[in-house]
Amino acid sequence: MTLENTVDLMLSTDYRERFVAEYKQTKIRYDKLHSTIVKMEANTLGFEPACSLELLRKQAKLMGKYLHVLEIRAEIEKIDLSLPI
Repeated sequence: MTLENTVDLMLSTDYRERFVAEYKQTKIRYDKLHSTIVKMEANTLGFEPACSLELLRKQAKLMGKYLHVLEIRAEIEKIDLSLPI
């Protein structure tokens, strides 16, 4: 799944599809950030980020909380987050 795959949902007139796109985009970014953090911790990243590991961890924590809120809202509003993109 890539960000490019979410464009059609993001441009939809249906707010539920846009919601799914927002969730999937955030999840893609979170997963990439998490992977970067793991590689930094393992000293296998291959480059030196401009910001600290601590800052990246804070960002990932907040993104995780946001994903959780979106998941709760999806459950309440009966929005299927597994919609194919």
